[in-house]
Amino acid sequence: MASALHVVLYHPGRLPVTRYGGTERVVVWLARGLAELGHRVTVLSAPGSAVPGARVIPLKASITNRSGGPDLTPYLPGGVDVVHAHVPLQRPPHDTPFLWTYHGNGALGDWFPPGAVGLSADHARRHGLAHWVHNGLDPADYRFEPQRHDFDLFLGRLHSVKGWHWAVSGARRAGRSLVVAGGWRPTVRRDLRFVGEVGGERKATLLAEAACLWVPAQWDEPFGLTTIEAMVSGTPVLGTRRGALPEIVTPECGALGDTLDELVHLRPGVESLDPEAVRARVLAHFTHRSMAERYVELYREAIAHV
Repeated sequence: MASALHVVLYHPGRLPVTRYGGTERVVVWLARGLAELGHRVTVLSAPGSAVPGARVIPLKASITNRSGGPDLTPYLPGGVDVVHAHVPLQRPPHDTPFLWTYHGNGALGDWFPPGAVGLSADHARRHGLAHWVHNGLDPADYRFEPQRHDFDLFLGRLHSVKGWHWAVSGARRAGRSLVVAGGWRPTVRRDLRFVGEVGGERKATLLAEAACLWVPAQWDEPFGLTTIEAMVSGTPVLGTRRGALPEIVTPECGALGDTLDELVHLRPGVESLDPEAVRARVLAHFTHRSMAERYVELYREAIAHV
């Protein structure tokens, strides 16, 4: 068995988050996965953070808010094998193997350091990155329900790139009631309900009970965390063929289309999908442990090239 590593993860926010915060949840799951694999984990994050299985070193905002990001070198504990940041840093820690996962979409011509890692094959290709690792989650944080309820779900920011207007229009045309979680708007329609941002048990319940998750992305999703959150709950996904979604959503767990008309046409077909098969896709490919295993491969590559 290969020797255990001491990995330092860096994110300036407070961990864990209670509602919105996909990157923060991924960092916590990665720490958990690494610890379960037998590695030593230290997390540099905001005061008040608590990450089970990891030692937390708090960094004040006066440190993390410096232009270009902080120099982490003075705050690293002894015996570190690799530092893995989840936000940009102006310069990597001195004489320490370093990776940086890019969680967003950049502009044409943006430059990324050699240690930058994407979230999907599509994400890496579009940004000229040599490596990518799919996000993973801990299935224990979600509920699985074999029986679906009579509503569809949109979960995400009420921003045009997320396609929430498509979800509202598409569900109406498909004759489906829709719950929109992630923002609030006044409405008088009986088949449309805005519930604002959700987290914890409320979010897990919506994901487990929904008949379908609408992900009609209008941009190239770097990954699309809500897709695997729904799938691990047994809920199929109906989305666009944008960004990483074709890497995640297969015919066994959902359907993808290019136009709103196509999504409306595809909606009845997801009713016949087996919730167990939908969930199995995540258990096989998108868990916190599978994510951690892939990152460990990249950590060892980074260490070997120092």
